[in-house]
Amino acid sequence: MVLRLGSIGLLALTLAGCSLGPAYAPPPASDPAWRAGPQVAVWPAASWWKGFRSAELDGLIADAQAGNLDIAAAAARVRQADAQLRISGAALLPAASLGAKETWQRNATQRRTSTGSFTATGNYTESRTYSLQPSISYEVDLWGRVAATRDNALAAALASRYDQQTVALTAVTAVASTWFQALALQDRLDITARNLRDAEEILAAIRGRLGVGTASMLDVSQQEALVAGLRAQVPGLRNQLEQQLIGLGILTGRAPSAITARPGTLSALALPPVAPGLPSEVLARRPDVAFAEANLRAANASIRVARANYLPQLELTGAAGWQSLALATLFGPGSLFAQATAALTQTIFDNGQKDAQFDLAQGRSDELLADYKKSVLQAFTDVENATQSYRMTTEQEQLEAAAVAVAQRAADIARAQLLAGTTDIIAALQAQTTLFNDLDALAQARLARFQSLLSLYKALGGGWTKQDVPPPDSKLWQGVL
Repeated sequence: MVLRLGSIGLLALTLAGCSLGPAYAPPPASDPAWRAGPQVAVWPAASWWKGFRSAELDGLIADAQAGNLDIAAAAARVRQADAQLRISGAALLPAASLGAKETWQRNATQRRTSTGSFTATGNYTESRTYSLQPSISYEVDLWGRVAATRDNALAAALASRYDQQTVALTAVTAVASTWFQALALQDRLDITARNLRDAEEILAAIRGRLGVGTASMLDVSQQEALVAGLRAQVPGLRNQLEQQLIGLGILTGRAPSAITARPGTLSALALPPVAPGLPSEVLARRPDVAFAEANLRAANASIRVARANYLPQLELTGAAGWQSLALATLFGPGSLFAQATAALTQTIFDNGQKDAQFDLAQGRSDELLADYKKSVLQAFTDVENATQSYRMTTEQEQLEAAAVAVAQRAADIARAQLLAGTTDIIAALQAQTTLFNDLDALAQARLARFQSLLSLYKALGGGWTKQDVPPPDSKLWQGVL
């Protein structure tokens, strides 16, 4: 028995050095130039939203980081992945168990009667057996199957952390986007209220001219239509504003009634500078790219596990203990026993199950490789789109501001001449309408610029890098290397 165990152990040591294939290597990533041209490397900070200088926004984001339910679910997935890592790593070490047993047996004595049957005599014999047996078992990782399983769990634990960062970045940008929309809607409400006051004043002036015969009912009706149209815009804008404020509830993990922040004006916020750096740096600053690569690493480990399943598995089991008919002599010299077992198993025929498992692992790896490449391309695309959008919306806001200045000057002149009775009412109406439309367009252009800046922050990973996220606790897996 000892010779056989020694032979198997020597075989295990010999085969343990065999490899299931090359270790994981990240796919090569291209480093294209930005389509929008060279950029200044001004990356966002981790708390990039503070650059907008909005105390209300800071408070809402703090609430989301603490109470957002998507973030809480992602944190729970991290804990699950860490637990799975501990489960996988435990298989690399021997498992020990301790068993204790008491056996009681009672037998009745019988005698044969004159007719040949048996009857109980009323006498009984009893016996008790006591045993205590510690045992240890260990699977020799001949081909690295257990280690590959552990590597798969480690990559999954890292992926869960990157996913948590992606969820957190999505939640934070959603809060900021919702808040900016609320501010823009409040601006549009204020613009509508101001325009309505101006239109009502001009309507009063036209009615005064109608009384002295210098205006017609058509002039009055046209101005009344303008006033009515402005009034009709108010309920819709208020509804949209309340919808945005209600939406902050789900993002912060609170009931809508608990949202007490009231929007001010978007024009009061600062616009912090940000621009993309080198294209290759995007790969280190996007949690979704890191997540895709971690999944690819896990799939590589799964392929190694599937390969190892083709090969023999060696299980070593050892047991020692004490067994006695009397508890008092349980630990006596005569009650000691020991045994050892080595089992080498190899599947001969499984109806193609292992082939299918290998094909499944290989197919999953190919799928995740395509997902990783898509994540890289998506990262570059997002940065390009956001950069271009921010550039164009900045220009659009400037042009809209210039158009408002011109329209305001024309409306002021037309109003003064209308009140003095020296201009045509139609010209005054056209000047008013142009000003009202330009003011509303400016508010929407300003919102578009803020939204494009948010998109750029998100495209750059929100200031996040892989180095900012610690790996799973070394106690979870380094002890089993």
